[in-house]
Amino acid sequence: MKAKCLMLDVDGVLVFGRPSDGQHWMVGLKDDLGIVPRDISRTFFRAEWNSVFEGGMDLIPALQRGLDELEADVRPEDFVSYWFENSSRVVEPVLADVRRAREQGIPVYLATNQCYERADHLLNSVGLANEIDGIVHSAMAGFQKPHPGFYSFVEQKTGYCPEDLLMVDDKLESVEAAKVAGWQAVHWAAGDNLSAILQRGIG
Repeated sequence: MKAKCLMLDVDGVLVFGRPSDGQHWMVGLKDDLGIVPRDISRTFFRAEWNSVFEGGMDLIPALQRGLDELEADVRPEDFVSYWFENSSRVVEPVLADVRRAREQGIPVYLATNQCYERADHLLNSVGLANEIDGIVHSAMAGFQKPHPGFYSFVEQKTGYCPEDLLMVDDKLESVEAAKVAGWQAVHWAAGDNLSAILQRGIG
């Protein structure tokens, strides 16, 4: 049975790295902001991020705590701007295939682990709102992939049955969870061809 709607992961599939060179956004963090990546990973991304991702905590206060622990002389708003701007390179071949899919009548949604603020940045500053049919992210769902609650929320939010949905994701655990939920799912690797995947999986 072929699916009717594409659920596309964002980071690692449609978006990756710095617009200037495609490298990870943390590559220049120490030189630019004086913050060691492993330190902010410890005090914020591992300590606070799950709550932010799942909509239980606001981004700026949570980040402020992480920066305070490091005694970093950086405003959380400036850190967020640096992070969002340097993690916004759209993978053009994937975007071209998204456009082609929608021209052929295939709905494309983003299904992603994001906080509200970065989701808004991706949609409105990066411009992805004009390229998709909708977005479902972890902060609105209250669950991150691969939690089963995320997939149930997507179905409720979009109105599609599990068998109607095709997930393309670079995280194997998210793909496996989608299959358990009754979706079709493909594990994405760099260089894969989205159009070929859609040709096999959607009709």
